Amino acid sequence: MFCSVSGTVPEQGVVSVKSGHLFEKSLIEKYVRETGKCPVTGEALSLEDLLPLKVNKTVKPRTAPATSIPGLLSLFHDEWDANMLELHNTRTQLHQTRQELSHALYQHDAATRVIARLLKERDEARTALTEMKQQYAAELAAAQAAIAKAAAEAKPEAEGGRKPKGGIPDDIIADMAEVNATLSKGRKKRPLPDSLATAEDLVSLTLSGSHPLHKTTAGGIAALDVNPQQQGIVATAGLDGTLQLFDYLQARLLSSLEGHTKRCTGVAFMNSELIVSTSADKTARVWRSGSGGDGGPAWQCSSVLRDHSAEVVGVTSHPSRRYFVTGSADASWAFYDVETVTCLRQVGADEGPGEPYTCLQFHPDGLILGTGTETKAIRIWEVRQQKAVAACEGHAGAIRCLAFSENGYHLASASDDCIKLWDLRKLANFKTIEPFSDGPCASVAFDHSGQFLAVGGPVVKIYGQKQQWSELKTLADVPKRAAALRWGPDARALMVGAADHNLRLFSVPS
Repeated sequence: MFCSVSGTVPEQGVVSVKSGHLFEKSLIEKYVRETGKCPVTGEALSLEDLLPLKVNKTVKPRTAPATSIPGLLSLFHDEWDANMLELHNTRTQLHQTRQELSHALYQHDAATRVIARLLKERDEARTALTEMKQQYAAELAAAQAAIAKAAAEAKPEAEGGRKPKGGIPDDIIADMAEVNATLSKGRKKRPLPDSLATAEDLVSLTLSGSHPLHKTTAGGIAALDVNPQQQGIVATAGLDGTLQLFDYLQARLLSSLEGHTKRCTGVAFMNSELIVSTSADKTARVWRSGSGGDGGPAWQCSSVLRDHSAEVVGVTSHPSRRYFVTGSADASWAFYDVETVTCLRQVGADEGPGEPYTCLQFHPDGLILGTGTETKAIRIWEVRQQKAVAACEGHAGAIRCLAFSENGYHLASASDDCIKLWDLRKLANFKTIEPFSDGPCASVAFDHSGQFLAVGGPVVKIYGQKQQWSELKTLADVPKRAAALRWGPDARALMVGAADHNLRLFSVPS
């Protein structure tokens, strides 16, 4: 009779009254307490279901090898071999453990030495930095004192007829007035070109190219501008902090300008060899082209302008391309001379609305500057006196973009709520357009003739003046917000910079 669990003759046998199986008492009681089941059948079993058996005590027979002296010697020999093998394994493991412990202690000691050396170098660097800051502060204070002394001793006539620092010099004001007179006179006599696209042509606008110019991780295009001397070259300012120069006629990338540390907000061509860009890193940068290794132009940052204390939201060039203005979220705008790349006048928050600017644009004649703010305000500035002379009110959202018509009379403003057209002669809103129901307006642009208006948002829509500014065409091939618009020559092409890092070109089929 053998135990159904251990397979040996039980010392104290019990039998299950349910299944009839025999078990060793100690084994089955422990199993039943833990599981409450029979180990053989799996049925429920309790201690009360176990019946003890009374058996005669017998002497356990010896195994066959233990019945003779040679067998016993063989058993002892096997036991000795097993003990020696176990001892060898134990010694091997002990030696391996000692080696691992020694290696860990060596690594800990080396790490402690490295940490101590780095802490020493850090303390030395901090001490040197503190001493350098003190030295530079003293040198800066001395330089500022010398500059202030030189400026106080300088005579006004030594400036060649220019006004003291803080105002636009007289010769530049005279130059802008001359440009204004020439442009105003020429505009009145300029007829519409015969090659200008018609409303029927714009209805047939189709997508002719889509070019990924910026990084896909942060590749939205915030602004773009066209080279005034080479119409096929466009510069795009991206949220990835780079500028891309692209020839859309040949569909090839010309150059990538990197330098800004945050997203770009604006870009403007001064001429074929000079570009100004603005960024959220509180700077504006001037880029100049030079001779590249392959004979082509190699663009480099020649100046970094740090006159603003907050994000620089945009840049607009004077019609003469000899001056430009930047606007900032610090509620100031700055007037620069391209030739010297110096700030001639900065109009601060105390002289304006005192609100962060969101956009700005020069009038086609060059003596009027328009600015927009986060708080729905549009200000019209007289550049010669640097004073706000008018305000256009009526928007319910922040001003995102301004565009002056080439006829000199109309201004288009884009805000989160709608597009408004203003008559500058009466300072009155004569047309309100609500182009989108599923998103805010982001950009607006007149073509050079002033006959057509493009509006960007979730899609791009085109409106015509002769049609009482009614919708002519919807360009739905823009999967994300269109934040930058520029017309091509004779309104036969439209460039769209969208938030999906692509520059799209829509053109009239030839």
